[in-house]
Amino acid sequence: MTLGKVIGTIVATQKKEALRDKKILIVQPIDLDGSFIGRDILAIDSVDAGVGDTVLMIHEGAGAQQVLGRKDVPVHTVIVAVVDGLSVDVK
Repeated sequence: MTLGKVIGTIVATQKKEALRDKKILIVQPIDLDGSFIGRDILAIDSVDAGVGDTVLMIHEGAGAQQVLGRKDVPVHTVIVAVVDGLSVDVK
């Protein structure tokens, strides 16, 4: 799983039928301090996230299929949670 910040949305005029009702968001991975890392990711939104939200994503085809409840979707990354807060204890 990866933390990320939603930075935009994708509008698609053509989608696979199984994804027609799903929103596609652009997510920038972040570290535990909230700093951007890595490259932007396109992710299917399963939790009604929006631009500016910190989210938790899974990056695996089988896991994505399980979250969406379908095996016929060509999806790699799904947003599975909107993060309300984050606390890291350093020892």
